[in-house]
Amino acid sequence: MKIKINTSNPIFFTADEHLGHTNIINYCDRPFDIGNVDEMNETIISNFNSVVPKDATTFHGGDFYLGPFNREQVTRDIISRLNGKHVFMNGNHDRWLKGDPKVPDLLELVIEGITIVISHYCLRTWSKSHYNSWHLFGHSHGTLEPIGKSWDIGVDNNNFYPLSFDQIKSIMATRPDNPNLIPPDKRKY
Repeated sequence: MKIKINTSNPIFFTADEHLGHTNIINYCDRPFDIGNVDEMNETIISNFNSVVPKDATTFHGGDFYLGPFNREQVTRDIISRLNGKHVFMNGNHDRWLKGDPKVPDLLELVIEGITIVISHYCLRTWSKSHYNSWHLFGHSHGTLEPIGKSWDIGVDNNNFYPLSFDQIKSIMATRPDNPNLIPPDKRKY
């Protein structure tokens, strides 16, 4: 799915919140008491609202909620507490989204002329990667070294905060070119 974005409102990116998921605290060695999923949830919600304004759009790269019981209602209640508008993508744990045809597995955005590909899983190549497009991914919880112009937008890799477009732009300025970059002088159109 391709989307052109109006940059008059702030844009944020995040993934792998795993709200409601008790085992993620131990699995990812998150800095919360084991079993205290409420503390984790409240920290992630508070961190989110401390940086995301009410007029922002946030792209969630999968695995937003994985808790017990009435997942859809609990998830909707959590979303109502978060600032801004939200675009959700399928992750491997998003049972509350399964079967929704409007929820993509992969998004391609164009912001300020930059192509950004978002998927839950890290890709080795992605749309327009040979032109140095960017790739934002989750799933690996900060354990997978990004290649080229890619970055893990998951909360475990970003101190439990979402990242703004400007923060992503700063990160990408420090990243090497994509391995499959075709130099402009060698491109045949």
